[in-house]
Amino acid sequence: MAQSYRMLVIDDDPGLRDYLEALAASRGYRVFTAANGEDALASLEQTRPDLVTLDLVLPGMDGLETLRQLQDRLPDVPVVMLSGHGQARNIVEAMKLGASDFLRKPFEVEELDVAFQKALEKRALRREVEDLRGRIRSESELLMLCGDDPKMRECRDIIEQVADTDITVLVRGESGTGKELVARALHRLSARADRPFVKVNCAALPSELLESELFGFEKGAFTGAQRRKLGKFEYANHGTIFLDEISEMHPSLQAKLLQVLQDGEFSRLGGENDVRVDTRVIAATNRNLETAVTDGSFREDLFYRLNVVTVLLPPLRDRKDAIPLLVEHFLDMYNRQYGKDLERLSPETIEAFRSHQWPGNVRELENMVKRMVVLGNEAAVLEEIAHRMAAAEAADEGHSALDLEALGVDLSDARGVDLKAIAKRAAQIAEKRVIEKVLDQTRWNRKEAAERLQISYKALLYKMKDNGLSQTR
Repeated sequence: MAQSYRMLVIDDDPGLRDYLEALAASRGYRVFTAANGEDALASLEQTRPDLVTLDLVLPGMDGLETLRQLQDRLPDVPVVMLSGHGQARNIVEAMKLGASDFLRKPFEVEELDVAFQKALEKRALRREVEDLRGRIRSESELLMLCGDDPKMRECRDIIEQVADTDITVLVRGESGTGKELVARALHRLSARADRPFVKVNCAALPSELLESELFGFEKGAFTGAQRRKLGKFEYANHGTIFLDEISEMHPSLQAKLLQVLQDGEFSRLGGENDVRVDTRVIAATNRNLETAVTDGSFREDLFYRLNVVTVLLPPLRDRKDAIPLLVEHFLDMYNRQYGKDLERLSPETIEAFRSHQWPGNVRELENMVKRMVVLGNEAAVLEEIAHRMAAAEAADEGHSALDLEALGVDLSDARGVDLKAIAKRAAQIAEKRVIEKVLDQTRWNRKEAAERLQISYKALLYKMKDNGLSQTR
């Protein structure tokens, strides 16, 4: 499990020191030991630990002072405190100084395993936050500069007004419009900026796995649950949790989320006690939640809990004045990333970008600029845009009118024509073409297409079948 991790064991008891060394080595750690705080601190350059176990009572420099100096020199390395003297004041002081956990001797092996796992997971999350911090800053500033469209100005105003509060925010918009960007900006501009930002994609996991991912589980909660696992809500404690694609969460799990929003507490899978958390919730969706509430796939009470403040991001086709700013940003970012020097795009390319409808929004634009930088030219992307525009124009021309032949009308027939039948047939053809066009625009995302057509998901599937449109595309 932990072959790449280095552990430093600091304990003056030779027997316990040897036991911890053998136990950690059996778990795959590379282990170093020290009998006191002074020796441990002197060995840091050589040991470079990823994790430290530290006895509270040590000869010479005590455990708390050793912990204080460890935190000064290696602030991102988690320290698990061990002690046979578990006075509350020592525990509180150790946690204040930055200890990741505090175990009383004698301890169970399972307790130690859980403490190690939790400490390393927290460390990984902290490093991820640090790695993203520089990107978050540039992206957040970019969001604030993205054009002078009135809708974007409104978005920026809302972000600035509610960022430094604990209020729940619902971010809405099509795929690729930058909903995660808004969530990160809200977090960065809040008082929680130095705390974790944890993202969960609610559509990426089935309901059972999503529940354990969000809320964690206790040992023995189900087959394969060999140790306690903390959920994302606990990792986001005092920070922010971003629930992307919230509309895809199963109704049974929505009830548990509602409890967290109402009471700030939940129970792990298989747990008997409630866990309290102080976590700000930001949710995002590209679906029409009002329609989801109507058709019963989304709880009405949860919708009102989430929809305290809404940030509605307009699609890129409605704010094309932002395209030059976005292009400049992505060119700079990917030139640096790939060591390229594609400094600017031609006026022809910018004009093609302005004419394109951008069904994939900012994400699609970013990917196109990235390809141009990697390939070193604009030809392939321009050809792709031209092909898409030509196909769209051909489809519009072909669908602009219903010819009589398609309707089965023969005006030379002496028996005449059945106007009601013609009207019904015309409606069927028009319905099929509209459904097909909307499916193309949404890249055959049926849920999004159903929302745009203002019908239920089941009704869309029925109409697709009735009109001979493939559901396996």
